[in-house]
Amino acid sequence: MRSGRALVRVPGLLIILLAGATGAAAQDPAAHPFVSPIFGDNMVLQREKTNTLWGWSEPGDIVRVEIGGNSSSGTAAADGKWLVKIQPPAAAGPYTVKIAGKQNVELHDVLVGDVWICAGQSNMQFGLAQARNAEEEVRNANHPQIRFFVVGQRAAYARADVPRGSWKVVSPATAGGRGGISAVAYFFARKLEENIHVPIGLVQEAVGGIPAEAFTSPEGLRPLKDFDAGVAEVENRHRAGQPEYGNYISHWYDDYDAGTRGGANWADPALDDSSWKIVTVPGTFYGDLGIGDVPGLCWLRREITLPATLPPGMARLYLGSVDKMDTTYINGHQVGGSSWVENPRLYFARDGFLKPGRNVIAIRLFKLSASRGFLGKPEELHLTLGDGTVIPLSGEWKGKLSVDGRPPQPLPIGFENNPVMASVLYNGMLAPIVPLSITGAIWYQGESHEKLAAPYYKLLPAMISDWRRLFGQGDFPFYIVSLPVYRHRSEAPVDDGWTGVREAQSLAAKNVPHSCLAVTVDTGNPDNVHPIDKREPGERLALCALGEHYGKDVVYSGPTLKSVERVSGTIRLHFDHVEGGLLAKGGEPGEFSVAGDDRKWHWASARIEGDSIVVSSASVPNPKEVRYAWQANPNATLFNGAGLPAAPFRTDNWPGIVQKIW
Repeated sequence: MRSGRALVRVPGLLIILLAGATGAAAQDPAAHPFVSPIFGDNMVLQREKTNTLWGWSEPGDIVRVEIGGNSSSGTAAADGKWLVKIQPPAAAGPYTVKIAGKQNVELHDVLVGDVWICAGQSNMQFGLAQARNAEEEVRNANHPQIRFFVVGQRAAYARADVPRGSWKVVSPATAGGRGGISAVAYFFARKLEENIHVPIGLVQEAVGGIPAEAFTSPEGLRPLKDFDAGVAEVENRHRAGQPEYGNYISHWYDDYDAGTRGGANWADPALDDSSWKIVTVPGTFYGDLGIGDVPGLCWLRREITLPATLPPGMARLYLGSVDKMDTTYINGHQVGGSSWVENPRLYFARDGFLKPGRNVIAIRLFKLSASRGFLGKPEELHLTLGDGTVIPLSGEWKGKLSVDGRPPQPLPIGFENNPVMASVLYNGMLAPIVPLSITGAIWYQGESHEKLAAPYYKLLPAMISDWRRLFGQGDFPFYIVSLPVYRHRSEAPVDDGWTGVREAQSLAAKNVPHSCLAVTVDTGNPDNVHPIDKREPGERLALCALGEHYGKDVVYSGPTLKSVERVSGTIRLHFDHVEGGLLAKGGEPGEFSVAGDDRKWHWASARIEGDSIVVSSASVPNPKEVRYAWQANPNATLFNGAGLPAAPFRTDNWPGIVQKIW
């Protein structure tokens, strides 16, 4: 379907959303409801601020809002949108909100408290049901004063009007499972509510694998210059009325994939593939199909025969890790697709996808380099039926080249199949909830920028400013999770993108007003980018809020570098936030490295002297620069007496990106 429309299913309705539509489209009561879905039963309204409620009606309709003895009214504009500004009653509840115009709506069990946006990528999306001690945490998640709204994922090429989702009360029934609460957001809210004793509302804006530019407006990105091509691509696709995929590669498939273009369907089990080449999977089949160490797109097909009676239960298709992106079909039904190389593919065949006798598995595979495509062992490719029967899939397949990526063939700007295009989540998920009154935002994102850390130094502060302009509520609090450990420790000092992202996060927290960093370098999993320990980041974000925003007498930061002295073959480091003194868990503080004028890095020894640390190395008689915890998985042992870890830092800098901090 080539149009600017997206289909949205809600109970009893099929809603067609016109991308960025206002005006006449506002007369469609399905597309533009009388009350925006961001307001509903069980919601939390922001305390001590004027709240704006809105929706759509007939132009000229006078809409009146009442809550807790307060009332106000507004008139629907020519495009049908009405807005009512109202002062909330005291923080508490429950209240009933009455909204009257051409329609009459009551919102029940409404609380007044503090509303926080909880945004980022998969580690913010990561549910409580997946976290450490999940069964116990979900069972005890009985917090009627905490409410949450999960904004439905939508990539839009112009500003959308209507968010998808509904408010839920935190309980064992709602906190776990699909559509449950973010684990980080839950632990954040739980600690806040325990300390400030007001209701907490959480608006979850999280999508796995996304970069920060997807949550930044075109106006916020243009001054940076790094994202001009992406902004132009979105605008051009919108003008052409093309589908709102939210990623570049799906449009590229539409434009160039011989397997789907012009009505072709190479996933069709009835396709005559007798002319296709026989290739070995896994193996170097790209060379057999005519391309080597260059990007390219091919299709693979494999026939299997299943018994006359299929066993009950869900069948599972395993492909191992794949480089770079696959789109996988069973008998013409798409069962999955991923662009995450490290993620072993596991797809489920729903009822009716498999059938007795002949079945066809088809895979569209895009590769970037000279890799084999399938990175695992042959035994990792198999289909497991519902009764556990394993059908091997390695060996002979049929293959055909779809796109040879060598010049002059254009390639997509990006190769991910999740929403990564510039501004698409800003348009589709953030803009529709504005001008909701909020307290602030928490942010857990950065993993997607590991290989593009340099632009993140400018992008993160720009995004924060962009959000503050959008909501128009001043410099509201914005608190950032610093990335936890990942990958296995290097035995020698290194530079890597993970440390660059951490530094960008740290500098944003230092330089952007009313920001704070929740350091998690003492947590994480070297083998999994999605660590299950989510209590620490959530509660450390809450400490930021309690200390920085609410004015509570709490320690909310670990040690941060304040100044540097170079004295007779050593470097002395002075720190802020050393409440309770500096401590080294496990003995000697680590992990420090130093370099001289030659900029060659060597491990260093360190000792604590009061509120400072003295660093030296026999390999560097005259050290000029020092780094702490400067790798993706460091041996980070430096804490303050309150048990909060020091943020990784360095005293050297990347030219042209950041200023030295002293």
